[in-house]
Amino acid sequence: MAEMRLVVAGAGGRMGRTLVKAIVDIKGFTLSGALEDARSPLIGWDAGTLAGTPENGVKLTGDAGALLDKADGIIDFTAPSATVAFAALAAKYHDLGRKVHIIGTTGLSAADEAKIKDAAKCAVIVKSGNMSLGVNLLAALTRRVAKTLDSSFDIEILEMHHNQKVDAPSGTALMLGRAAAEGRGIEFDKHKVASRDGHTGARKAGDIGFAALRGGSVVGEHSVIFAGAAERVELVHKAEDRMIFARGALHAALWARTQKPGLYSMADVLGLANF
Repeated sequence: MAEMRLVVAGAGGRMGRTLVKAIVDIKGFTLSGALEDARSPLIGWDAGTLAGTPENGVKLTGDAGALLDKADGIIDFTAPSATVAFAALAAKYHDLGRKVHIIGTTGLSAADEAKIKDAAKCAVIVKSGNMSLGVNLLAALTRRVAKTLDSSFDIEILEMHHNQKVDAPSGTALMLGRAAAEGRGIEFDKHKVASRDGHTGARKAGDIGFAALRGGSVVGEHSVIFAGAAERVELVHKAEDRMIFARGALHAALWARTQKPGLYSMADVLGLANF
């Protein structure tokens, strides 16, 4: 099969530059285009130069439609409004050949999620709060442990990220919380406690609590804690380099290339959906 032609959205950002480097370094992929906000001062820059690789002649542009015309798909770790627009754009190609849309964007609202789900009727979309293979295994383990341990074990999720992250709890923490809720057979939104402040009273049985730390240059650390009487089980993942997310996204893109239109997760990609 020919190399997969991919457009990187947000190519001037930290994750975008990492994705560009990954596409250059990993066989089977070609950087077809590099997208940035049309108002960005980086428009016109060479994507390879920005990523710290040799100049590749792919210039950053704000014209998503022109780039997607010549690509097999788009990898998108940007912002909710941009992600929704890219999903709608990918869906428009359903009569001209399927387009793959890999979404690593976090902070999506319920309305955003609904629009992405609608776009997936015509596009092949893989969406995950974290593209790391290790984190997705952690989510599967969280689901299993939550199912195995009874409700006498309280569930708390702790996450830490760099000081520039704008959403909390992180998309990964929420993904882990949803996995725990699935394992327990409860509705996540009814049991999520995203923060605590002041005189909150005793912890309610069945809650899934979150704590978010921000500081320095931490790429991402997540712990799922099952706290019982006189014992505690902790599942931990520590990300040391953004390249793990890029490699996971490329793995997802290659898998999605042969799938029918639909909304998929990394659990589908890795065969962990029924773990």
